[in-house]
This record gives sequence, C-alpha cells and structure tokens, in this order.
Amino acid sequence: MDLVLSVVSQIDALFTLFIFIGAVAGLFVGAIPGLSVTMATALLVSITYTWSVKNALAVILGVFVSGVYAGAVSAILINIPGAPSSVVTTLDGYPMARKGEAALALWAATFHSFVGTVFGFLVLMFVAKPVTSFALTFSAMDYFLLALFGLTTIGTLTAKNYIKGGICALLGLLLSMIGIDPFSGGVRLTFGWFDLQGGIPLIAALIGLFGFSEVLDQVARGAMTAIAAEAGKMRYSFREMARFLPLSIRSSIIGVFIGALPGAGGPVASIIAYDSARKSVKNPSRPFGEGAVEGVVASEAANNACIGGALIPMLTLAVPGDAVTAVILAAFYVHGLQPGPLLFVRTPELFSIVLAGGFVASVAMLILGMTVVPRLSRIVLVPKRILMPLVTVLCVIGTYAVNSSMFDVGLMFCFGLAGFLMRRRGYPAAPLVLGLVLGEMMDSNLRRAINMALAGDNFFLSLFGRPTSVVLSILVIFSVLAAVPGVKERAFAVFRRRGGAEKS
Repeated sequence: MDLVLSVVSQIDALFTLFIFIGAVAGLFVGAIPGLSVTMATALLVSITYTWSVKNALAVILGVFVSGVYAGAVSAILINIPGAPSSVVTTLDGYPMARKGEAALALWAATFHSFVGTVFGFLVLMFVAKPVTSFALTFSAMDYFLLALFGLTTIGTLTAKNYIKGGICALLGLLLSMIGIDPFSGGVRLTFGWFDLQGGIPLIAALIGLFGFSEVLDQVARGAMTAIAAEAGKMRYSFREMARFLPLSIRSSIIGVFIGALPGAGGPVASIIAYDSARKSVKNPSRPFGEGAVEGVVASEAANNACIGGALIPMLTLAVPGDAVTAVILAAFYVHGLQPGPLLFVRTPELFSIVLAGGFVASVAMLILGMTVVPRLSRIVLVPKRILMPLVTVLCVIGTYAVNSSMFDVGLMFCFGLAGFLMRRRGYPAAPLVLGLVLGEMMDSNLRRAINMALAGDNFFLSLFGRPTSVVLSILVIFSVLAAVPGVKERAFAVFRRRGGAEKS
C-alpha cells in the first residue's frame, strides 16, 4: 500500500506533461521506419543531461513505451516494422490493412499494447523488491558473474552468429578499460590522447552507434518505395477488444518473462507469443498469416509487456534486458545513479518515479493511439532527404551539448561509421554497448573478488564457494553453450533418444 501511495505521489502536472511530450516523440520515432526507439533514447540522454532525474525519466519512459507500440503503425500500414519487436505484427497486420481492416488492426494493436504495458509494470511493481532483497546478499564475485551472464546472453541472442556477438561484447569490454585505472591510478589505452583519460564518453558512443549509424544505413539503402495503406476511420469498441483479453494476458505473461531474460527482448517475446497463440486459439477470425486479429493481439501484447520485464533486471541487478534498457542504464550513470540493489536503499523514490512514469506513459500511449495514430498514414513516409539531415544535426548537437567538446563529436562520427560497418557485416551494436556500460563494474568486482580470495585460506572456494556463485557460473556456461551451433540440436537429440528408449 505504501508503494502505491508513493507511486501516486510522484504524479503531478509537470511530470505528466513531460511524459506526454516523450510519448508524442516516441510515437513519431517508432512509426517512421528507419528511426529506432534506441536511437531516440540515446539522443534524449544527452538532451536531458542537465535536467532533474524525475523529468528526464519522464521523457525517456514516454518515448520508450510509446515508441515500442508505434512500431506496429508502419508494420500494419506499409508492411515495414518500425521496430524489430513489430516484425511479427506484419504477418497479420498488413494483410488486415490490405483487406480494408487497417483501422481494426491499429485499434487491436493500441488496446492490447496498453494491456501488455500495464501488466508489465504491475509485475515490475511487485517483483522488483523481492529480487532486490535477494541480490543484497551478493558478493563481489556474484556481481561479476551476473554482469558476465547478462553480457553473454545479449551477446549471443542479438546476433545471427554467436561469434560476432561475442566479439562485439569483448570489444565493448576493451573500450571500457580506456582511461585512468581506478585501482592503480595509471593511464590505460589512451595512446597519448588526453581527452580519453576520463574514458570513452558514453553519450558519444551511444549516439554514434544508434543514431548516426542509422543515418548512414538509411542513406545507403536508398529511397523507400512502399505504399502506405489508408487507416480509415477507427471504431473504438472496447467490448470487441475485451474478448481477446485472455489471449492478451497469456501473451503478456510470455512478454514479461522473456523481457526479464537479459538479451531476449521484444522480438523473441512476440515470436514465442505468436506461436503460442497459433497453437492455442482454436477458432481464429482468419487463418494466422492471412489477417487474423489474434496475431496482432498476441504480438503487440507480448512486445509491450517486455518493457516492464526488461526493467526488472536493469533496476534490481544493473543488467539491461534489451538495447533500450542498456541506453536507460547509461542514462542512470550519466545522472550519477547506480542501478542495482543499492538503488532501492539510497534512492527509493526513484523506483516510484519509474513505476509512475510507466503507468502514465501507458495511458498517454492509449490516448495518442486513439487520436493521432489514425492520421499517421500520411506521415510514416517522410522523405529521407528531409529526415536524415535533421537526425544528423540532432546527433551533433546532442553530443556536443554534454561536454562542449568537438572531440566528443568526432568520436561520435567514428562510432557512427563503426556502427554502420558493423550492421553491414552482421555485427550487433547492443553487445558492444553493454560491454562498454558493464565493463567497469566487471573489472572492479573481479579484481576485488580476487584480492579477497588471495587473503583467504582457499582461493577457489573463496571465489566460487557460495551457492549463488555456483548457480551464476552454471548459467554463464549454459548461456555460452546454448549459442554454440549444434549444441542445442545435439542436446535435443539426446533427450529424444532417451525418451524413445524409456517408452520402448
């Protein structure tokens, strides 16, 4: 009850206004193919650098919630997902639009995105504290293994080739070592550049990897020729949507669970939820893949429920659930906050701000989805000759504004070019960002754990003798092995052979 009152107390007119501003921005960013929520969040980190934490989080959460949902708009209208998590939405959303049911598809996406988002934040409200209480018992080695687990999962799940994901994660760790060693005070890997003694500027890296690289990628791809479908007049029937609530809740449960797994995220959740709906729904409105509204419901409820799920490990354990929460994690560090178990001890009001922002952003998303989205069919195809220069200017301004440094701007361009080349070669940026963000935490905790173990009687037992250390070590091993080609197939083959032998 105290938590509920604390959440309500955070909601005021200014807070709500900032959330709506962020939600409007997220709506347009998410609906326009080529612009990602991650990119928008990275830009906002720089813009909100001097703001209060409450106002900064309000805008960021508004963009996050609305942007994830808005990916469904272009997915339904032009068969191009505005976000990776909306890829599955195209399977039934666009066929519905081609059949003249774009308005119904958009309303289903809007309503059940709202359901999924609210469900995710409710789970976050009641699960985060117990997780934190458990995490307070962690040792330095536990924290190192936990960060390593998050790094291995996102490094393998965000790349088609696990080796490429691992390389990017290791590169991020290497980049995090640049600067002054906090233990010895020595200078590491700066190569004589004085500007690098403070480490890699996180804002410059984020904007370059997710912002300017997007510009280069879109320019290289050329003009978009897809034709938008007319949304038509939207009919808001809550009773019609209510009959899909059981499916929506099931998909939301899947979304929260998948979102809480570091590295999985919305795309994985929507795929699993869609597959589950296809198997469980006996009499769909149409066959799945041919314009079934159930397909839109399952996909959108799941990928929006991922938001609350992804925030659970980020807030409680400082392990981001996806690329966007990795950027939000960076935003916390930029504002001088340390996510993890101690966050609830040192700044308990911050958790209430996040929850309040999530619930208000859900309402803002629903309102905007009912009023603005039907008119977006003419906007989703903004000419790139207008859009890309504008994004480039924002990238430069956002980077320069943090430290008033042209060196940071040059570094942003370098990261942008690197991000573009990585995309072309299939190397994901998310593991690199996580390595950059988590590298210092891993370095300090590992060295602290080793120093403590050297002072003990048994070095190995001091490091891995705790039950949590054993469990986390096993999780890391399984995470790495699961990504190795052929391991899954061999494991399933063994289980099938054993199952067949038992039956016979």
